[in-house]
Amino acid sequence: MIELDRLSKHYGSFVAVDGLCLEVPRGEIFGFLGPNGAGKTTTIRMMMGLLQPTTGRIRLGGFDLAEAPIEAKRISGFVPDRPFLYEKLTGVEFLRFCADLYEIEPQERERRIGELLEMFDLGEWSGELIESFSHGMKQRLAFSAALLHKPQLLVVDEPMVGMDPRGARMLRSLLRSLATQGSTLFLSTHSLEVAEALCDRIGIIQSGRLVALGTQDDLRAKAGDARGLEEVFLKLTGAEDLLEVIQALRA
Repeated sequence: MIELDRLSKHYGSFVAVDGLCLEVPRGEIFGFLGPNGAGKTTTIRMMMGLLQPTTGRIRLGGFDLAEAPIEAKRISGFVPDRPFLYEKLTGVEFLRFCADLYEIEPQERERRIGELLEMFDLGEWSGELIESFSHGMKQRLAFSAALLHKPQLLVVDEPMVGMDPRGARMLRSLLRSLATQGSTLFLSTHSLEVAEALCDRIGIIQSGRLVALGTQDDLRAKAGDARGLEEVFLKLTGAEDLLEVIQALRA
């Protein structure tokens, strides 16, 4: 479903993403981890057509993003870490606007909007201006918009940001359900707990390069049979000094 072939992004002499090669099959929940500034968000923005790669190719569902951008984006949904919403629209007006971008038929549009507003517990607020929404409500509205057209691929940058515990639990259940139904999920997160609970495979990026890739068992073995994903992450990203501090505090 996702194919990244020698993907790179340069800003002058600075290399944000360096020759990234990655394949994610249909129906997988893939976790994309890395320290701040590692290249996660840059990679995602290139995948979603928001940044032009310096070199390399991106294919989504078999569509080359450079050659068939409309087709690739039509099968994709995207929830950024800081969604941009038109705050002078009501929730339902915003969803209708997004549905029209995907050319969803009016009757189907209204049905999907109703389903998603109920799913994300936003029905009572649908007629209110988005500027009155809490951060968590705006995040749930962004998820609703991304799912309107039933995308085959959902890319999420920090899925649990702004979510209260109830919302986070509901979202975890939804993401698992989407994968079971055949959707592919690409999650970039700083929450190792979320990655550990949800992801079938995990890739760790550092300084623009993929330094580890595999199941959690694969990564534990690579990190010397580390006990948990936190320990794996710290070992594979070269943060052994921080790991020693954490282990000392636990002793």
